Amino acid sequence: MRLPIMAGLATAAVALTLYPLFREGAWFWTGMGAVLVVAVVSVLTTRPGVPRWLGPPLELVGLGLYLAVVFAPEAAWGWLVPTTDTLVALAGLLGEGFADIQRYAAPVPSNPGITLLTAGGVGLIAVLVDLLAVRLRRAALAGLPLLALFTVPAAVMTDPLGWPAFILGALGFVGLLAADGRERLSTWGRAVLVRRTRGAGTAGASGRGENTPISLSGKRIGVAAIALAVGLPALVPTLAPNPLFGFGVGSGNGEGGNTITIPDPIASLRGQLTRNGNDTVLTYGNSDNVPRYLRMYSLDTFDGDRWTMSQPKGRPQNSVAEGPLPPPPGLSPDVPVKEVTTRLQVSDAVENLSFLPLPYPANTVRVDGDWRADETTLMVFSTHDTAGGQDYEVGQREPTPTPELLGELRGDPVEDVAARYLDLPADLPPQIRFLSERLVSGTDTPYQAAVKLQNWFTSSGGFTYSLQTQGNGSQALLEFLSNKTGYCEQFAAAMAVMARTLRIPARVAIGYTGGTFLDGVWRVRTHDLHAWPELYFQGVGWLRFEPTPSGGLGQATAQVPDYSRPPVEVTGTQGPSAGPTPGPDSTGLSDPLNPSRAPRDPDANLPSTPVVVDTGTPVAAKIGIGLLVLLLIGLVPALGRVVARHRRGRVWAHAVPAEVTDARAGSAEVTAVRLGRAVHGTWRELIDTLHDLGLGHELSETPRALARRLVERHELDAEAAAAVTRIAWAEERLRYARTPGEIPSLKGDLRVARRALRAVVSRGRRLRATLLPASTLLRLRRAGESMLDGFDRLENIRLWPRRDRAEGPAEPAEEPRVLTGSRR
Repeated sequence: MRLPIMAGLATAAVALTLYPLFREGAWFWTGMGAVLVVAVVSVLTTRPGVPRWLGPPLELVGLGLYLAVVFAPEAAWGWLVPTTDTLVALAGLLGEGFADIQRYAAPVPSNPGITLLTAGGVGLIAVLVDLLAVRLRRAALAGLPLLALFTVPAAVMTDPLGWPAFILGALGFVGLLAADGRERLSTWGRAVLVRRTRGAGTAGASGRGENTPISLSGKRIGVAAIALAVGLPALVPTLAPNPLFGFGVGSGNGEGGNTITIPDPIASLRGQLTRNGNDTVLTYGNSDNVPRYLRMYSLDTFDGDRWTMSQPKGRPQNSVAEGPLPPPPGLSPDVPVKEVTTRLQVSDAVENLSFLPLPYPANTVRVDGDWRADETTLMVFSTHDTAGGQDYEVGQREPTPTPELLGELRGDPVEDVAARYLDLPADLPPQIRFLSERLVSGTDTPYQAAVKLQNWFTSSGGFTYSLQTQGNGSQALLEFLSNKTGYCEQFAAAMAVMARTLRIPARVAIGYTGGTFLDGVWRVRTHDLHAWPELYFQGVGWLRFEPTPSGGLGQATAQVPDYSRPPVEVTGTQGPSAGPTPGPDSTGLSDPLNPSRAPRDPDANLPSTPVVVDTGTPVAAKIGIGLLVLLLIGLVPALGRVVARHRRGRVWAHAVPAEVTDARAGSAEVTAVRLGRAVHGTWRELIDTLHDLGLGHELSETPRALARRLVERHELDAEAAAAVTRIAWAEERLRYARTPGEIPSLKGDLRVARRALRAVVSRGRRLRATLLPASTLLRLRRAGESMLDGFDRLENIRLWPRRDRAEGPAEPAEEPRVLTGSRR
């Protein structure tokens, strides 16, 4: 029976890792109820005579009945027996749950639909674990469904899982393996075990409830592996959260150069998206509390193989300290704009980043150092300073064009924009141009064509997000358009190339999505690194589009811009249909083209004032705090030893001679108990002192023999010898005498004995006894062994008598053992 119970406990332990995914805890009790139902059915179907194959089907039936009773009791007959209406109600809740999962991001509300999905999923995992561990006797394979459950929060949450959740899940799996091992050993017959005692082991025969050296070693290995998995990564140095590796400043001829060397951003993009870590790169707050994409690089050249960027040019008059940045190219004064102020704080761990992450288009930038703006792209860079640790403020005049305004734009771009942003290689495969023209057939304006391209990538074209594909050249682009699987760079590059074939100026931007609102700030992480296309419309300028479908590592924070949301409905020369009220990157509206791009948290109460961002902790302070923590941890045994010594000394304040009984002392029995507690505490303190000083103590030594050995071997003086002898005499009388008689206080004798024993050892031993007392470490070891024994408690649980054989005489009861020797 232990194996079904441990299978349920292991599933419940791993299910605890789902807690950060929910705002409330109502889902937890529902999920635990599903696990309990599966475990109870499993226990009942493991009785002798019940076919093993019958367990999983009955568990599924029990799980279904449980979900029906919990979520649709009003549709059941007598609130218990499911009916057709019950199935309809459950199906409706499942549909609501799937829709809510697409609408919300973690942490999600515990509404009935999501709770039903969670409880059902946890219950199915419990059934799979029971099938593998109990029915097929493959406990190790049962770790696969547990791992699948464990990876759900790891894949969804931007923050890493806490180590307590990992430890609980790992202990559940280790307990399942231990239970399976004991089940296998029990089929071999009764084992001859070695009892573990505080002294030497004594052989004994027992069939239950004892630890074999094999099982004890297995538990120690399991616990040690979990401890190493938690503690070792904290000691291993990790890479700093560098957004796009290192971007060197200068031309390679030392500091102070006036050019900037730029590696390939595209090559670095995929490397950052596939990193295991997801560190915070920057935080920001703005005046309207709306997330915005933060652009760093603008790639304007496609050579048929990859997208690259021209060398940015920042003249002295374009220094951000001199005043406003150059006006956004192509923006007409007739387009409405929105004044926004954003305060950004880049992490100190970011190194060699020479471009500032900025919302586009920036109007003013207040930042320390020599930073200059490129006139045509408005990228802000420096040849001397880096963005790491910078705290800067950006003023923005953000265009807010309406779909109606964009639908009326039909003018050709100016000559310099067309020459730079419509250029395509001569060997571009003609299939790309044909596909682009076919997709936008029937549109009348560049805006309508751009929206159709975006919709094809995000919804109607059947594309999926994956980091398994590579390449961005012409042939790779054809393969991507055929296979319809890729990551953000390929989506951005493909839409930009296709837009150029349609005579729409386009470029590829690389930066970060808006991030996640957490603890009062928008937090941008490594996996929020993103690529997207920017398209040019004469009269409005450069506008962002989002062709990447949801599902990628950083795509949970990606948003389709509002001005591109309404579907294009072309009838003759009419423009597109009216859409929702504009608001760039607003998270207040769901996306009718792609429901999965719904707001991260529609119920969030965002503050209306700029948020003060955390400047972080200096590295030197972190090192100092770490050393202080290690020091405090190292002093825990010494602190425990001081507390134990003080507690034992206080016992004498309440102890009185055994013959004295008055109103203050209480009855003679109570007084005797107090006196015995004081004497035994003094004796244990003497023994602990011997352990700490390395003077040794054998369990076979009687108190009198120990006192004699200490006096003779260490040549104690008369006072110390008398003190040790009195302590041993009192302990001996408490152990063996029928009436111990009057025993004086031994507090002073213990002080004299400790001082004399410390004097006979070296200074190093005394220091070690103070800072790293062996007696405390021995108690910690015993406590660990007691914790490991908790795994064996399940072995004694019996709901019915165990029958080892169908026939034969009853097994004789185990004879009681007679312990000889002194009491401790």
